[in-house]
Amino acid sequence: MSDLIDDLVGIVPGSALDDLRAKRPVARADAQATYEGLIASPADLERATAAERAAIGYWVSALSQADGLSAHYRGLLGAQDEAVLAAIDGALPTAVTTGPYGAFPAGPLSVEDEDGLDWAPTAELRAAVGDRLAAALAHAHLLTFRPRDSSPDALQSLLDAGWTTDGVVTVSQLIAFTHFQLRVVAGLTVLKETI
Repeated sequence: MSDLIDDLVGIVPGSALDDLRAKRPVARADAQATYEGLIASPADLERATAAERAAIGYWVSALSQADGLSAHYRGLLGAQDEAVLAAIDGALPTAVTTGPYGAFPAGPLSVEDEDGLDWAPTAELRAAVGDRLAAALAHAHLLTFRPRDSSPDALQSLLDAGWTTDGVVTVSQLIAFTHFQLRVVAGLTVLKETI
C-alpha cells in the first residue's frame, strides 16, 4: 500500500527521511490507516459521501495553500463530482485569507483579538453544492481561520443544514485530519531539504 504522506513529500525507500519515518512505524501506519478509513475507502458513506469527504479535504488544503495536498484532494473530488469541484474552485478566491482571526473572551488574551474575513457561502455556491456541503465548507473555513470563534451555534448550523450528529463528528474529523496532514507534510518537506 502506498503512503500518501511519503508520496506528497517525495520520500523514497531507503532515504534518510524514510529511515526517520521508520522510527515511528505506528504513527506512520496510523496516519495512512486514518486516511484510508476516513477518506479513501470509508466503510460508512451515510455520515458523509465520498464527494463530501473529498470536497472538505480539498477546501481545507486549498484554503491553506498546500499545493500538493490540495492537488491530491482536487483529483479525488474531480473523480466524484466535477460540478462540485467547479463550484469550489469558483469560491476559493473569495475565501483564501491569512488569519487566525477572531476574538477571545474578555481578558488578558483579548489583546490578540484580530478582525478579518468572516466567510460565508454565497447563494450561488449553496445552489451548486447543496446546503449540507455549503455548511461544512463554512465550518471548515471557521476552524481554519477563526478557530477561537467556534461555538455551539457553529455546530448547530451543521445540524440545521441536514448533518446528523454522527455526520458533524465526521466533518470535524475530516477538517482536523486534513490539518494534521498539512502539518506533517510541511514538517517533513522542511526536513527533506535539510537532511
